[in-house]
Amino acid sequence: MKIEQIKKHLSTAETVTFELQNGTIVPEHFHVTELGVVTKHFIDCGGIIRFEKVANFQLWNANDFEHRLKPTKLLDIIKLSEEKLGMEDLEIEVEYQAETIGKYDLEFNGKNFILISKQTACLAADSCGIPSLENSKEKMQQDCTPGGGCC
Repeated sequence: MKIEQIKKHLSTAETVTFELQNGTIVPEHFHVTELGVVTKHFIDCGGIIRFEKVANFQLWNANDFEHRLKPTKLLDIIKLSEEKLGMEDLEIEVEYQAETIGKYDLEFNGKNFILISKQTACLAADSCGIPSLENSKEKMQQDCTPGGGCC
């Protein structure tokens, strides 16, 4: 989800509720402790230089059980970030405390914002000799034909 999409959802929402993929609801007294732009300039294992930029929302639970973030307040925080940080319409990455800080993509199910678990991946699979999923399926189909020796 991008910044413009969350702003659209927040403009009609009555509450701000975040939910993990397993259905666990983030406690309603959470805080958005940071909203920023995170850039990552790196080289992958294939030698390709890459650059990523995301809007980062950090959620935190405190013992402030009276705190409830309203949609208008989150919209104000986003607007301030756009003005002060020059934040563009970037993909949103959410940080939330699990065993360690977890990073999540964000989706909306019509009611709640869903934290989608992110996965690591090899960005240079061709350079590393790792077959793509498509190539693996094709090879398996070729090898596993009558007389192909897979059985």
